[in-house]
Amino acid sequence: MEGASFGAGRAGGAIDPVDFLKQPQTLLRVTTWIFSIVVFGSIVNECYVNKDSQNPELLCIFNENESACSYGIAVGIIAFFGCIFFFIVDLYFQQISSVKDRKRAVLLDLGFSGFLAFLWFVAFCFLANQWQRTTMTRGFAQGADAARAAITFSFFSIIIWVVLAVRALQRYRLGTDMSLFATEQFPADASAPYPGYPVGSGTESTETYQSPPFTETLEANPKGYQVPAY
Repeated sequence: MEGASFGAGRAGGAIDPVDFLKQPQTLLRVTTWIFSIVVFGSIVNECYVNKDSQNPELLCIFNENESACSYGIAVGIIAFFGCIFFFIVDLYFQQISSVKDRKRAVLLDLGFSGFLAFLWFVAFCFLANQWQRTTMTRGFAQGADAARAAITFSFFSIIIWVVLAVRALQRYRLGTDMSLFATEQFPADASAPYPGYPVGSGTESTETYQSPPFTETLEANPKGYQVPAY
């Protein structure tokens, strides 16, 4: 039972790369990893443009607001490295034999996924709002597709990180139930003796052992018997 807690079906088991890549959680992480590349890659490469031919300065396409571009790039990079980190954690999760360590890993996944979902929500609202206020010029029109792609994939990233957070919450709840079950069934200390039989189990203990029959004290002179005199 302990091996199944917090999503570890067989703690210490061998890693099957094919089965690991087929897991829904792995596919979700790879997908959101790609989305993060699309967002910050689009902003870095195509969302800094010249407003017109007379102004050579590169401006952020989102209403010329440098904060919008910087925020989108920052969230994309955080999600990029976060996906790599938790991809490695998922890969070696089956090798973690300690219930406490698995619990920390699941809680970290839950907190990070919820935090990234919030950051992507803010990024989507921020970029969409600034894009609506953008005055389209010939220079800005060149990066319009990249700006729309960044906004679109920011929205998709919200959904995937919410799903990852929900899956982490499910693993945490399942792990809590399995840990409680294992705690009730087995002693906390491996060297501790097993609990004795409960009262009324049908097995008599040595303390309630009674003396065998036919051991009553015999009378010194039973009735009808006389000691012969010599």
